[in-house]
Amino acid sequence: MPVPAPTKVVSVTSPAPRPAATAPCALADLRTVLADTGADAAFDAVAVLGVTHDSRQVRPGDLYAALPGAHVHGARFAAQAFAAGAVAVLTDPAGAHLIATDSDRDGSPTPASAAGSASVPVLVSADPRRDLAAVAARVYGDPSARLRLLGVTGTNGKTTTAFLLDAGLRAAGHTTGLIGTVETRVGAQRLASAHTTPEASDLQALLALMVERGVDATAMEISSHALAQHRADALHVAGALFTNLSQDHLDFHPTMEDYFEAKATLFAPGRADVAVIGVADPWGRRLAARRPDAITFAVEGPADWTVAELSAGPTGSDLVAHGPHGLRVPLSVPLPGRFNVANALGALALLVAVGVDANRAAVGIGALPGVPGRMERVEAGQPFLALVDFAHTPDAVTTLLETVRPLVKGRLITVLGCGGDRDRGKRPLMGEAAATLADLAILTSDNPRSEDPAAILAEMLAGVPAHLRVDSRVLVRPDRSAAIAAAVAAAGPQDAVVVAGKGHESGQEQAGVITPFDDRIVLRAALDALDAGHRAESEGPTGRVRG
Repeated sequence: MPVPAPTKVVSVTSPAPRPAATAPCALADLRTVLADTGADAAFDAVAVLGVTHDSRQVRPGDLYAALPGAHVHGARFAAQAFAAGAVAVLTDPAGAHLIATDSDRDGSPTPASAAGSASVPVLVSADPRRDLAAVAARVYGDPSARLRLLGVTGTNGKTTTAFLLDAGLRAAGHTTGLIGTVETRVGAQRLASAHTTPEASDLQALLALMVERGVDATAMEISSHALAQHRADALHVAGALFTNLSQDHLDFHPTMEDYFEAKATLFAPGRADVAVIGVADPWGRRLAARRPDAITFAVEGPADWTVAELSAGPTGSDLVAHGPHGLRVPLSVPLPGRFNVANALGALALLVAVGVDANRAAVGIGALPGVPGRMERVEAGQPFLALVDFAHTPDAVTTLLETVRPLVKGRLITVLGCGGDRDRGKRPLMGEAAATLADLAILTSDNPRSEDPAAILAEMLAGVPAHLRVDSRVLVRPDRSAAIAAAVAAAGPQDAVVVAGKGHESGQEQAGVITPFDDRIVLRAALDALDAGHRAESEGPTGRVRG
């Protein structure tokens, strides 16, 4: 069935989930958290009921965190927050000055600069983004202390590992929550995810909602951005897992060293009770050396958890996981690829380390039906394999294509783009990986965002070896729908079509506008159109098969 023409929509911020009820928190308590001595003590009895960093989401009784932004300071929206019912503000000295200036100009409530002169107190911090996590945790009753929180960080495999952890926890009888790139889940309720790891105020509110609804264990992805921006501060982490590290996000982190150090903060003393670290790459081995009590894993040792009797197939693997103290656990991994064996092994190691029965954890892992947009098959009766995957780093693209290659006897065809306003250094590397490892690479747009799609494609092409540009192994189709259709049209029996880069995403962003676009839907439509075309070719004018 053809896909309707997409309608362009402007991205809209959805309300962040919060608990239905929150015990009032006195402003005096928040001043203690901040070690604040500057605010007027006359406001200490003010009751704070919630926290938000988004003026559009302020509710009566909230503390509004007016944070410095990349382009505009949040203090510019303080009047809007006051009008919506904010009872206090957390900001930096520059924000406090802006609030005072704007208040004097338009007559809105003034900050608490002197007794009797203000209606809204302002808490001033040298680094309000850093302090927001602790403040929000206090307002929402320190929710992470009331559930078993498992955090996953690394470049690749975070989403799949979080899903595997969730499956193992549920099999062990826990009521679970899930926080990550693909979705947020509170018990049985699924919610859309705006970020891999929410902002600190939203994260603490979400965890409080989970506690309110009876969740007792949560698996969450923790990004390097979240660690660097203190979103994951003030969390009680029962166990933290490191998957791997390879080039990504160098638009945000100045160097790979900086990227690594951001990840490493999750494993610093006092951050996580248990550390489980993948040591298949040098970064993991380096991290494990810093944490002597870490539990290590690798498909091939040396490590505390390794794999034996591995039997891999096109839909998954069967193996025996060897753990500490002679532990042997039969494990079925329902996801294809050696990298998913590593993801499952790490998840099993962490579950066992935090007290989950090994066999129950293995049953849960083996029952996972799949992860949206991760090696996800699209079936429409076609005589070839069709997959959608989120691979968007050089290492992930390489691993993906090397995994698919032995699954098919025919050609490997891939569709790949690179996102705009992101790490530009990985674009030629991704172009090179696609061109070198596929029989046909079709380079296309991903999410151009504010960049020129043609410029992004030129940077991808710069990494393609010259001899591959002229023998029809590399095509450029800027329109992603056309690129997917071209890949399907080029595929024959026993081939594979791999559409990489966007995975589960349901939109394509360009110039501040998001157009609905789901690779899985577009790929299925192309497959359906191919099937319809084949039927039309095989039938005569009367609808009968030509003979």
